[in-house]
Amino acid sequence: MGAPYLLINNNNSRTKFALAGRDRLLEARAVVETASLTPEVLANISEGWEFERVVMASVVPTKAAVIREFWSAYPILEVNYRLNLGVALDLPDPSTLGPDRLANAAAVVGLQEALPCIVVDFGTALTFNVISAAKVYLGGMIAPGLSAMTEYLHERTALLPRIQIEEPREVIGKSTQAAMLSGVVYGYRGLIKELLRQLEHEVTGGARHVRTVATGGYAELLAAQIPGIDAVFPDLTLDGIRIIANLNPP
Repeated sequence: MGAPYLLINNNNSRTKFALAGRDRLLEARAVVETASLTPEVLANISEGWEFERVVMASVVPTKAAVIREFWSAYPILEVNYRLNLGVALDLPDPSTLGPDRLANAAAVVGLQEALPCIVVDFGTALTFNVISAAKVYLGGMIAPGLSAMTEYLHERTALLPRIQIEEPREVIGKSTQAAMLSGVVYGYRGLIKELLRQLEHEVTGGARHVRTVATGGYAELLAAQIPGIDAVFPDLTLDGIRIIANLNPP
């Protein structure tokens, strides 16, 4: 018998796969560029994997359809607001909330993080999600992702190049690339700090710090210099998908 779950986090840039037990992720994992996701790629990455159930959070309908068709022989649970998430949703229309954000909210509650809690997800878009002390998802913020900002600079200007995101060596860049890198990384950290300040003020009136965790592609790079972020969990969304699977048995 294989693992209970194949977890899939299908996002705009990359799609993550992981086999999981009910209490933890397993070592069998893969990451695929979402644009290149085909049945042939799925067959290649999952060769030898054995599991009982597919559990997916997808924000890319066309690729979700590819995944759904490829594993049509298995029970498939797709994360949505109608499921038992372990967290209530204080939203006028919860159907508009992305499955990845639902999974992040479920994760901080299921992993017993201190509440209230803010989740910062460094994905294709930068999202902030606020969960109250009463285990209620209150809403959040969405801002442009770091890659979207750098790609926009490259695509909308004649001379600015595409750059690799890394820690700048200096604040005052001595080349176009160095100046872009400094502006993007330090500026992005400034954006995050201000948005967190506004969220904390909304949640507590600015009276105290709100536990804040980060996940997503650039989380470790950027969070290292943001004192308001308490921890980085690279697998937070996948853990949330696992927790939702446990809460919604077949």
